Amino acid sequence: MFTSIVGNVFGFKALRALRLEDLRIPTAYVKTFDGPPHGIQVERDKLNKYGRPLLGCTIKPKLGLSAKNYGRACYECLRGGLDFTKDDENVNSQPFMRWRDRFLFCAEAIYKAQAETGEIKGHYLNATAGNCEDMMKRAVFARELGVPIVMHDYLTGGFTANTSLSQYCRDNGLLLHIHRAMHAVIDRQKNHGMHFRVLAKALRMSGGDHIHSGTVVGKLEGEREITLGFVDLLRDDFIEKDRSRGIYFTQDWVSLPGVLPVASGGIHVWHMPALTEIFGDDSVLQFGGGTLGHPWGNEIIREATKWSPELAAACEVWKEIKFEFQAMDTLDTDKDKDKKR
Repeated sequence: MFTSIVGNVFGFKALRALRLEDLRIPTAYVKTFDGPPHGIQVERDKLNKYGRPLLGCTIKPKLGLSAKNYGRACYECLRGGLDFTKDDENVNSQPFMRWRDRFLFCAEAIYKAQAETGEIKGHYLNATAGNCEDMMKRAVFARELGVPIVMHDYLTGGFTANTSLSQYCRDNGLLLHIHRAMHAVIDRQKNHGMHFRVLAKALRMSGGDHIHSGTVVGKLEGEREITLGFVDLLRDDFIEKDRSRGIYFTQDWVSLPGVLPVASGGIHVWHMPALTEIFGDDSVLQFGGGTLGHPWGNEIIREATKWSPELAAACEVWKEIKFEFQAMDTLDTDKDKDKKR
């Protein structure tokens, strides 16, 4: 699809800049794709968790921990009440923490937390690798360990690799979390490249059960209405044209399963009311430093979900952390167009 639509034309000398804002994918073409391995409803059934956003944490520091200490951080977060913990996109197979060791210690953390809480837990084990064979080895090992979910960087790994991994996850009962590392190189400039809503549509066809979508209120790029526009494109079965939210075409997904948007990046406890209002129940709210940055350590979080001095201390630490920058990703108004003329 992209070979035809955004192929050589973007390199023509005659063009100073070109941008793909949106596209309508015909239903006949949509039906040639399997889409997400499982989808929103099947994931909730697997986890037995309904009526609320799922909660996650990206383990920090992202690099430098041994596999054993990394697993311990996962355990403390999962036991404390989170549904998921996550490998950061940079966590792969470094000399200080090889992937197989990390998988083993994270699996131990999952099983221990599940036994203590009576809930199903997961950790996004990063299967992204330098080639498809190594990627599949990691997915197979994750399945052998009995963990519920793996992760892939779909842009750096490539669409073909992502589709292959998605099909394996579907056949073997694994959920697939998608990170969008590298997307801003493609979508952030307003006059060249393509908008993330196009990349989001492509991911829904290629396959993934979660994908990072920005937060609106956190540190990453994303204007509210535009973000909600492509969030609907990820979750809903049928989306009407709505130019005010950047949706330029009606899109019918003909029952292709939906994808959970993941709000992650610079968010903390003070953002929770806004996040639940913006993203609703069918979402993943994922905190990194916002979970692991408590001044008294990680374990205190379990009791701090109730009113307590511990919770007050956490709020005091995080209340000044704000990211009040103007979004680059905005819709052109008639006034803007007049100025350009």
